[in-house]
Amino acid sequence: MSKIIRLMALSLLFMCWFSVASADAFQTGDQGTQVAELQGELANLGYDVVADGDFGPATKEAIKEFQAANGLTADGVVGPQTYQALMGRSMPQVSRGSNYYARRIVQTSLQYIGVPYVFGGTTPGGFDCSGFTRYVFANAGISLPRTADAQYEVGTPIAYDDLIAGDLVFFSTYTYGASHVGIYMGDGQFINASSSRGVSIASLNSSYWSAHYIGARRII
Repeated sequence: MSKIIRLMALSLLFMCWFSVASADAFQTGDQGTQVAELQGELANLGYDVVADGDFGPATKEAIKEFQAANGLTADGVVGPQTYQALMGRSMPQVSRGSNYYARRIVQTSLQYIGVPYVFGGTTPGGFDCSGFTRYVFANAGISLPRTADAQYEVGTPIAYDDLIAGDLVFFSTYTYGASHVGIYMGDGQFINASSSRGVSIASLNSSYWSAHYIGARRII
């Protein structure tokens, strides 16, 4: 692939990533005044929910009860039909910031602890390092390239001292350059699919990983 074509492809990826700042449904993990309005209306209707602006399990269950009582699909997700039935007006655009995606990425990654390492693996049946990061980010609606070295070329370079949860951390292991990747969790910890332990949490400060660390990228 020529350099010009490669840059065009990366530009399209960036456009896709920044477009995910809005979505078409309220769901578990969402926060803010829009969520509080939904919760307030549910409380007015007698459902056991507090209008704290945090779409958690209790809110999901209340939504499911409301949906079932109104002949809607009881999935606990507030899409346009559910919003119209509950609020009596058309659904607004759902805005989400980067914190939402970072939280979702970290939460999703933890679900796969213990999944074995499989070279070339891209599913919960078995992951390699970049297959794991790509799968987890895709679950949040964010597309990543397939390989660690390609993932290292996108996003914004981040200094070690500026790392936050959700950043991608890269290592040079079996070959020169970015040959391994994980997801930073905070407090010096990251989650990755390693050939020795499968999906697991490791420390950036360990003798092995600190010696092989080469940098980080912020995608969200």
